[in-house]
Amino acid sequence: MASQRKIIHIDMDAFYASVEQRDDPRLRGRPVAVGSPRERGVVAAASYEARAFGVRSAMPSVTALRRCPDLLFVPPRFDVYRDVSRRIRAIFLDYTPLVEPLSLDEAYLDVTENRKKIASATHIAEEIRARIREETRLTASAGVSYNKFLAKLASDQNKPDGLFVITPDRGAEFVAALPIGKFHGVGPATAKKMNALGIETGLDLRAKPLPFLQRHFGKSGGYFYGIARGVDERPVRPDRIRKSIGAEVTFAHDLFALEEAIAALSPIVARVAAHCEGARIEGRTVTLKVKYADFQQITRRSTGAAPIASRAALEACALALLRPLFPSDKGVRLLGVTLSSLAPAGGSEDPQMSLAV
Repeated sequence: MASQRKIIHIDMDAFYASVEQRDDPRLRGRPVAVGSPRERGVVAAASYEARAFGVRSAMPSVTALRRCPDLLFVPPRFDVYRDVSRRIRAIFLDYTPLVEPLSLDEAYLDVTENRKKIASATHIAEEIRARIREETRLTASAGVSYNKFLAKLASDQNKPDGLFVITPDRGAEFVAALPIGKFHGVGPATAKKMNALGIETGLDLRAKPLPFLQRHFGKSGGYFYGIARGVDERPVRPDRIRKSIGAEVTFAHDLFALEEAIAALSPIVARVAAHCEGARIEGRTVTLKVKYADFQQITRRSTGAAPIASRAALEACALALLRPLFPSDKGVRLLGVTLSSLAPAGGSEDPQMSLAV
């Protein structure tokens, strides 16, 4: 039963920016963005000091600087982030083999049965956060609950450096008061559709019968029906393989030159690479998505015989799909990269996978 599980969601606080602030005392307490300040640059990650000005990941650098003129940009150090992530993963595995990574900086842990025979999941979360602080000099936030949906919601409640617990007797009540846009798994488009149907909160969602939700949201209707009641039966799966991993960015200004598009593509590729590294998976099919200023959308796809096992290889493939589209008389307003045909990583001669975001 889901109510018998003890699930922890660990989420590192502003992970990449925090690593930079840890390693460079001059950056501490100051607004920091990981990325490039160039005109077509994109923010890969932002410190909490920068977030206070409205700076967010995937935001164009020019917009970020407009919101925060004192913003300090630092280039990403991919190997360092990956090494820290591995050290954090080793801490998780001291407690349970049931670790499901979502990316380099967050994961689910099922500690119902754990290696240290600790009865309290809250106590385990406190121990893990303390060890992360001691061994990496970084902070993590944790959510503790009886299922994955609620654990992830809980980890957002007291960020940064916080812990929040949602017990079985509070699950349905907690969800009822939550705005639908805060639900993990409900993106902006779905939230907008729900709002149009009169669904503004978890309580509104719970009031809708299952056939109604299935009619409007297809197979996701059953999932929405469950989480509105604090029910999520999904297990923590250490071997979970997604069908695809992708990222995209809509630009503040349309791109016309190939050089601009190449510069903008790099952090998008890095974001996809980061998720692959965190989930320890590789893929063979790369899809490039392009949306033009007139909203025409095209995709270009390439499938290789061997898995793509490095950020450099992923970027090379994406660039090979991008270059034939230029010169273009239409500006590009959005670029996206998706990796699919996924499988567990292993056996590659080039295991390096860089990251960003």
